[in-house]
Amino acid sequence: MEKIKTQLEKHNDDDRKVASAIDGLPLRFYEHFVMAGLRVDLIEPGRIVCTLKVPARLLNNNNSLHGGASASLVDCIGSAAIATMGSTTTGVSLEISLSYLDAAYLDEEIEIESKVLRMGRSIAVVNVGLRRKDNGKIIVEGRHTKYLAISSKL
Repeated sequence: MEKIKTQLEKHNDDDRKVASAIDGLPLRFYEHFVMAGLRVDLIEPGRIVCTLKVPARLLNNNNSLHGGASASLVDCIGSAAIATMGSTTTGVSLEISLSYLDAAYLDEEIEIESKVLRMGRSIAVVNVGLRRKDNGKIIVEGRHTKYLAISSKL
């Protein structure tokens, strides 16, 4: 237990310097970090298809696309698909679920497709799939439900 605690807390001088540098980054830096290099191949109402060549910065300890990066792509590309429907807001996440079915590796091209399944007045549901560009094999299947905040008339 102590070993796990130490691993999670890693507080040495270098970590403090890194934390300080990270705190100084611009707002919404993380979205740019994950999505840099993304190319939009198709955009239409309720659907977006993108391509991303997996960069080293998004790899985990197994040298494959990190699950957190996949979740961020589902969040960001799913939200963008909602925006294509003319919504004035992309809302806030109510639920996000991912099924990790395979891995993607360094420099592998993946295709990310987002489709709006339901667009109501206050709720939107989006399906986002990540698959290998060369053979279409599914890497991640994601579902994202968002609450579309209704502006007050006061």
